[in-house]
Amino acid sequence: MSPSPEYPFPSSPAATATMKANRRVDTRPEALLRSALHRRGLRFRKDVYLRVGDVRTKADIVFRPRRIAVYLDGCFWHSCPEHGQLPQANRTYWKPKLERNVQRDEEVTRALEADGWTVIRIWEHEPIDLAAQRIYEAVREG
Repeated sequence: MSPSPEYPFPSSPAATATMKANRRVDTRPEALLRSALHRRGLRFRKDVYLRVGDVRTKADIVFRPRRIAVYLDGCFWHSCPEHGQLPQANRTYWKPKLERNVQRDEEVTRALEADGWTVIRIWEHEPIDLAAQRIYEAVREG
């Protein structure tokens, strides 16, 4: 793994406030998705630590008996091809940081799938009902 670039000074107080407001768990899209899954009668665990060999991850939603791990990826943090944007300020920090996030997502998906897990990745901009239906079908088929 390549070393991270030196952490930059925030470009403005507004940038600092925005980044501090980002949550790791229990985001609004996660809460909406979990609610939609509950309405479909599904029960699951949230924010579950999984380990496969040297790969460690926390899945947003897990159906352990079915070995299904769901990740709800934010467009900024996971470089969505439709909405992901590289910040104008501190690009020398953000570019490798976001590229590493994408690389890590791919490594996690490969490791879990090699261990028999089904990995479902959902972008935060996807309609919640469509995402919930996709998960519901995977759980019912699995």
